[in-house]
Amino acid sequence: MGTAKFIYAGAAAIGMLASPAFAADDMNGMITKIDRLNNTISIQQMQKGTVGGSAGGAGALQEYKAKDAGMLESVHAGDRVTYSATDTNGTGTLTKLQKQ
Repeated sequence: MGTAKFIYAGAAAIGMLASPAFAADDMNGMITKIDRLNNTISIQQMQKGTVGGSAGGAGALQEYKAKDAGMLESVHAGDRVTYSATDTNGTGTLTKLQKQ
């Protein structure tokens, strides 16, 4: 019984750590790749905080499925963006994308 509790606690901790990647709040990042045929985009999340801080500049690289194809028309690889995403059935779905 103790092992099962440990496994469930570990799974809950991992879920809590992974959830900020799909938070409803706006995030900042840089587009690294756009696949318009498959309607997907890869974004390197930028860390928030003080410029020159010890945390570094770049966070996790995430791939998202765009909610609609029109979202990807006005952006290109290398653009800095503000975006929001949700987790739909284990797949990240981009709900908002705005070029900075």
